[in-house]
Amino acid sequence: MAKPLIINVVELLRWPGTTKEVAVSLDVVDLEFDDSRIVNEPVDVALHLESMSNGISVQGTACATWSGLCRRCVAELSVRMTVDISELYQKELEDPDAYVIDNDQLNLLPMVRENILLAIPLGPLCRPDCPGLCPHCGIDLAESSCKCEISTADPRWGALEALRGVLDDPAE
Repeated sequence: MAKPLIINVVELLRWPGTTKEVAVSLDVVDLEFDDSRIVNEPVDVALHLESMSNGISVQGTACATWSGLCRRCVAELSVRMTVDISELYQKELEDPDAYVIDNDQLNLLPMVRENILLAIPLGPLCRPDCPGLCPHCGIDLAESSCKCEISTADPRWGALEALRGVLDDPAE
């Protein structure tokens, strides 16, 4: 079976300005992710390849689903994300961030995989204003409130706090 993300670019390299469209839906297994956060759902890839004098520009998107836990409330998340892709392929690497054109072929698989993995947040949130869990009783503060008294002051700063009281009092 032909690999869908290995593209023959002989014609593109021959004429700068030539374009080619690539649109595929891949199984997660095809992308060889070594990451348990990627959900086993199809990954949709839509790319626009354009030949330039110094290589081939690859623009487009990849849609994949990842799962994880909210870093504040530990709720399970499953998010379908769309990753914007903008990369350059060159026969002779002039740009350190470019990918290599090998034997007049582009292997888009490592580039797509890398862009998807880099787009997954390291500390995901279920929502931007997630209050998280109470540090004392562990109740989810988004669903209900607790009666725990939380002291935000560290007792080791007590001497400095007393000094602030003296400095803030203009009567003395």
